[in-house]
Amino acid sequence: MLRYTMATEEHEDLMLTYQERNIIRLIADGVKTAGIAEEMGLKPETVKWYRKRILDKFQAATSAEVVRKAIEMKLI
Repeated sequence: MLRYTMATEEHEDLMLTYQERNIIRLIADGVKTAGIAEEMGLKPETVKWYRKRILDKFQAATSAEVVRKAIEMKLI
């Protein structure tokens, strides 16, 4: 079962799973896909899938854009 958490009251429509929030934090720390997979005990393909979902949810083209938006939303 996936656990969802709301970003902030201003962004109630952005529902992120616990895993997605952790991946965003790791991306912001500069960790690459393989490192994220190792740290979280996931396959690199699974991390790539999460990254795509995150890009879609943030309507972003790049990971840098996701990080910028996450900072603006006070997620990280």
